[in-house]
Amino acid sequence: MAISSATSEFRASRRTARAVRVLGVGAASAALALGAAGTAFSCTIRDFKAEASCDGAQGVITVTDTDASGTPAVISVFLENNGADVKKIGQQKVKGSREGTTVTFAEDWKPNATYRIHVKAANLVNEDITPNLTTPSQACSAGQSASPSPSDTPTPSASAPSASAPAASGSPAPAPSSSDSAEAPAPSASNAPSAAAGESNLAETGSSNTGLIAGIAAALIAVGGGAVFFGLRRRGANGGR
Repeated sequence: MAISSATSEFRASRRTARAVRVLGVGAASAALALGAAGTAFSCTIRDFKAEASCDGAQGVITVTDTDASGTPAVISVFLENNGADVKKIGQQKVKGSREGTTVTFAEDWKPNATYRIHVKAANLVNEDITPNLTTPSQACSAGQSASPSPSDTPTPSASAPSASAPAASGSPAPAPSSSDSAEAPAPSASNAPSAAAGESNLAETGSSNTGLIAGIAAALIAVGGGAVFFGLRRRGANGGR
C-alpha cells in the first residue's frame, strides 16, 4: 500500500510539473509576441519620408509620416550648405497614420540643393531623416513657357513709321531764345513807313490838288487875256488921235 501510494504521488507531481512547464512556455511566448507587437507599432525614424517636388511653378518639400501608432511628431526643415544650417525653412506638427499623413513646406528650392529634416516624436524619435534631402537637378520654373526666339518675332514693315521717331509735322517749332531776340530787334513801324503807305498818300495828294492848280491856271490865263485885250484897245485908241 505504501509503495502504491508513493507511485501515485510521483505520477501526480510529474503531471503538475509538465503543466507548469507548458504554462511557462506559453507565457514566455505571449510576452515575446507582445514585445514584438509593441516594437512594430512604436514610432521610429523609418516612418518618415521626405521629398522635394513642384506645385506648378512653386517648389515644395513634403514629409510623410506612416507611423501607425499615431504618435504626434514635430518636423523641422533646414537648408544646408557644406554640412551647416543656412536657415530654417519651417516647422510643423504631424500625427502619422498607417496610410500616411503628409505635411508640406513651401520652399522655392534651387536645383541640387541640400535640406536637413529633423523629427522629434515624444521620447521615441529625436533625429534626422537620413540621408539628407537633395532636390532635383531642374528647377520648377523650367516648366514655364520659354521666351520666343528672335526668329519668331515678326519684323516690322519698312513702310511703317517707327514708333520711336515721331513725324516732323508733330514736332513744335523751337522758340527763339532771349539772346537772339536781343541781337536782332524788329524795326519800328513808325520810323519806317511802308512803300504802300507812301503810294497811298501820293495818290490822295494828286487827286485833291490837281483841280485847284487847274483853276488857278485858268484864272491866270483869263487875267492875262484880259490884260492883253485892254492893252490893245488902249493902244488903238491912242493911235487914232
